[in-house]
Amino acid sequence: MQPPQTYHIAVLPGDGIGPEVTDEAVRVLRAAASARGFSLSFDEHPVGGVALDRYDDPLPEATLRACRQADAVLLGAVGGPKWDHLAGSRRPESGLLKLRKGLGVYANLRPVAVPASLAEASPLRPDRVVGTDVLIVRELTGGIYFGEPRGMSDHVWKRTATNTMCYSEHEIARIACVAFKEAEKRSGRVTSVDKANVLEVSQLWREVVTRVHREQFAHVELDHLYVDNAAMQLVRDPRSFDVMLAGNLFGDILSDLAATLPGSLGLLPSASVGGAVGLFEPVHGSAPDIVGQGKANPLGAILSGAMLLDEIGERAAAQAVRQSVEAALGAGLRTADLQRTGDRQVSTTEMGQAVAEAIAVHHHVPA
Repeated sequence: MQPPQTYHIAVLPGDGIGPEVTDEAVRVLRAAASARGFSLSFDEHPVGGVALDRYDDPLPEATLRACRQADAVLLGAVGGPKWDHLAGSRRPESGLLKLRKGLGVYANLRPVAVPASLAEASPLRPDRVVGTDVLIVRELTGGIYFGEPRGMSDHVWKRTATNTMCYSEHEIARIACVAFKEAEKRSGRVTSVDKANVLEVSQLWREVVTRVHREQFAHVELDHLYVDNAAMQLVRDPRSFDVMLAGNLFGDILSDLAATLPGSLGLLPSASVGGAVGLFEPVHGSAPDIVGQGKANPLGAILSGAMLLDEIGERAAAQAVRQSVEAALGAGLRTADLQRTGDRQVSTTEMGQAVAEAIAVHHHVPA
């Protein structure tokens, strides 16, 4: 009899509530592995502000090396007011950008779903958002966040600042392929977002996406929207979207807008893939105002763990995690960010424990 498959996970708890939510994600991942008959090993490493304090580097070389050697990386959150006075490469967030680049992950996947149990928590009318299930595919390593030249002049009272939006055909084609392949697993529709009526880089974006569609994915439905219209339609009729494809800047904005649809950023996971090792993290930030109070919602981190399981090939375990999250929410359990009259408010730890217990009870496969 062969020993169970073992996967090595690098855990980067980070700052603020990062350690609290990653602890619960690890708890749930352990439960899923135990229920489905494989093994996970976890090693923690510093990143962000805590790494700055300890090593004067937001991404120590040892952390990056450990991530490259892992099967997947689970990240909490980085940043906080303590480090807001720092600039450039010394900001905690620069460690995250360096990590993405170091792992070669160029595609950010952000699923946003609104089940019936959460429709009342949305800032939009429940009948408008219930059943929403959209995946935003964002290009992660190009565009205006990385383009050169960039910087600020030092002329007193006459300063100017420059950022450059730049995409190559190769960068556009590879992220388009990711979006089309994801659409093949879903409802088969891709909406590509650009600003081709104004920006030359968007004109190239639309041309390349159209060509990739025509030559490789003609069986998938494709339409194009300008980013301003896309933002409006995402609020007006979110159920009309299946997969949204966008560059780094537009994808950043649209994915945060979509994240408000279920009523809390704390619910939403993300995956950054395309390199040898994937990076999985909740969408929310470090939330320093609620650190240590048991108010943090761990479900974004837990569902990021489900995406991690998908990526390493343990899809049954991933589905068990998602079903157990739905069961906890369906039973009326709510962390502080989601609590409404009649709901049972639970702590960060209690929510993680409820999901882990649901996996153990309902998804165990006998040896």
